Amino acid sequence: MAKHDDLLQQGAHEAPEPETAEQRSKRVGWGTAGGGVVGGGIALAKFGGLAKAFLWLFAWNTAVNGWHIGGWIGLAVVVLAIAAFLVVRSRREA
Repeated sequence: MAKHDDLLQQGAHEAPEPETAEQRSKRVGWGTAGGGVVGGGIALAKFGGLAKAFLWLFAWNTAVNGWHIGGWIGLAVVVLAIAAFLVVRSRREA
């Protein structure tokens, strides 16, 4: 009950201002588009393009994360990694 006693000793305080919808959507990010993503995923699964969509999402998120981590250098590293993968794959097939 130590936590309870601490809260009682602190006394009353004012609650912070509630967030606006715009502030919440900026904080949450992609979470606001979750319904659209789920709906699109269901449509892609029905038409057989779900694997391609996951591949595209993986590539997009990798590029975005590379950009966030290192700007142009991070993006260049991601592009070089993809190019190296494609070169190795093409040599293995030949």
